[in-house]
Amino acid sequence: MFRKTTLAVSVLLALGAQSAFATNGLAPTGLGQTHKAMGGAAAGFATSPMSMATNPAAASFAPDGYDVGLEIFKPDRSATFKGTAFGAPADVTADGNGDEMFLIPEAGYKRDMKGGLSVGVVAYGNGGMNTSYESGVPFGAGSFGGLPGTATRIDLKQMFIAPTASYKVNENVAIGASVNLVAQRFEAEGLGAFTGFTSNPAGLSNNGGANSTGVGATIGVQGKLSDKLSAGLAYRSKVGMSKLDEYSGLFPNAGEFDVPAATTAGIAFQATPQTLIAADVQKIEYSGVDAIGNSPATPLPFGADNGPGFGWEDQTVYKIGVKQQLNDGLALMAGYNRGDSPVSGGVTTLNVLAPAVVEEHVSLGFEKRLTPKSKIVGSYIHALENTVEGTATVPPPGPVPMDAYDLTMKQDIVGVAYSVEF
Repeated sequence: MFRKTTLAVSVLLALGAQSAFATNGLAPTGLGQTHKAMGGAAAGFATSPMSMATNPAAASFAPDGYDVGLEIFKPDRSATFKGTAFGAPADVTADGNGDEMFLIPEAGYKRDMKGGLSVGVVAYGNGGMNTSYESGVPFGAGSFGGLPGTATRIDLKQMFIAPTASYKVNENVAIGASVNLVAQRFEAEGLGAFTGFTSNPAGLSNNGGANSTGVGATIGVQGKLSDKLSAGLAYRSKVGMSKLDEYSGLFPNAGEFDVPAATTAGIAFQATPQTLIAADVQKIEYSGVDAIGNSPATPLPFGADNGPGFGWEDQTVYKIGVKQQLNDGLALMAGYNRGDSPVSGGVTTLNVLAPAVVEEHVSLGFEKRLTPKSKIVGSYIHALENTVEGTATVPPPGPVPMDAYDLTMKQDIVGVAYSVEF
């Protein structure tokens, strides 16, 4: 069974070449279909092997078995140049949906061992971003010297494989740890408008796909506070990634793009035998990654040591969900997820490439038991449309106005997973 699950993980990772995220910043609202349907809440309770992706201590409480899942992610993103604020006759909106839909895989496996030890592995897409402006706007024709007809496109994807172990201190408390093996791929096209602002023009754009890898860790604790109440806490370390050499003239420190640290605390309350309520608070430390957190207004060129980034702020995300067991074979879930946009109105120009501005998510889902040991789980997430307006300072504070665009995004995500207990 472990070999079969490993093969399934490999297939899903291959499909992950299409994955992209932009929900809680670069991160998904949650990991695992049940948790996604419940607003992403996961740190304080275990429901399947995928619960280990948020809190490795969940391995001690999740049933033995495996999950295999897949999502269809459909973002809708656009950028509006505030032309009238800069003396142009009209504002111009660019559609960033040249790539419309993406597949996001997930898989997990878990087994209890002797002596209170549980082990497993999870694989999932943890972060990413994609925009594709086929019309050549905003960094092609007519924008800061871009070549006429040049399309603008970026694609970032991050995949995690996390071997996990958890130890039950006693019947009510467990501690766990995961080793996060991370691979990411990045590609950019049509960024010639920034040629005059880079330390290495040859490493700025149109260099095909670049790969990098890194190793980090997640540690966690989870426990039962009473028969009805459980809680958990997990910390994922920052992952130092190898450099994206092909884009050494775009990202700080000659192509460095690390994965931010995150801390998640959660509780779960079994209000009735049929009703479970769960809530998480998560902080994602975007400011701790130079490529994401550094201000784009720095006088240093792109690619320089401590050079410009996207200017994102840290994000605190609130997640709450409910699961209602209707009968032995069917449960329904609902959830809500909210985090202020990490993109502020003063840094919208560069974030045309990464318009991660959605703030509110509503979710629904179901668990349908097929046999006493297997079930299918589905989720639907809608990210409500949100716009971050550029502050449009006049005159611009520098050679490239950092606040010249309004950014808009909304999303729809549909996922399904097959889960088997041993």
